[in-house]
Amino acid sequence: MGLKQWYMEYKIHKNRPGLLGDIASMLGMLEVNILTINGVEGKTRGMLLESDDDDKIRLLGEMLKKMSNITVSALRAPKLVDILAVRHGRYIDRDSDDRKTFRFTRDELGLLVDFLGELFKREGNQVIGLRGMPRVGKTESIIAGSVCSMKRWTFVSSTLLRQTIRSQLSEEEMNPNNIFIIDGIVSTIRSNDRHYQLLQEIMSMPSTKVIEHPDVFMRESGYTYEDFDIIVELRNNPSEEIIYDTFTSSYTDDI
Repeated sequence: MGLKQWYMEYKIHKNRPGLLGDIASMLGMLEVNILTINGVEGKTRGMLLESDDDDKIRLLGEMLKKMSNITVSALRAPKLVDILAVRHGRYIDRDSDDRKTFRFTRDELGLLVDFLGELFKREGNQVIGLRGMPRVGKTESIIAGSVCSMKRWTFVSSTLLRQTIRSQLSEEEMNPNNIFIIDGIVSTIRSNDRHYQLLQEIMSMPSTKVIEHPDVFMRESGYTYEDFDIIVELRNNPSEEIIYDTFTSSYTDDI
């Protein structure tokens, strides 16, 4: 059996001296490697582990149950949110009812860029919606995530510098490995037939598409919520409402 990664998370009830050393010694005895360790939001600690034997991980879980100072809350193959929690020391806010929706604020842009960068590394088709008010940092985060994933980005429609509505792309730009950035308002409300034909071609490609203002995009096109794999929300602060009616009616070049 080859090496596999695991995510272990535990809550500390009493942080006595030597607690981490005891856990590290247990891992060493089982020949389980610690790849990364970090505190995650208060008295919770997360670890990325590596082992060549699933039985060792199972045994580790049984041994940790006998420790009265901690409670193991997760011992599983790592998800993306687990990796980022250990990396940044905080969890991504995920909607408890709609599990495909993830929320960020402007003070979490580093976490958002890292999140997008990891998503962009995935191969094949994925459609990501990005909600947010004007000038909150949506497009900049997508570009930064593309840089992190070492992939090229292609604007299909945008208002980053000036209003962009593409009706055709070069062969190099149509590379499925590119990240296609689409402004959902521009592509539906401000577009023409040639642009919409290009949009449909891109949406059918096995590639990553990031659509800003996905709610308007769904409302004004034939695409639905089921076409999206992930929805990301970016706010200036946690209480900010994302209300499209305040700016869709006067959607200008400087938004």
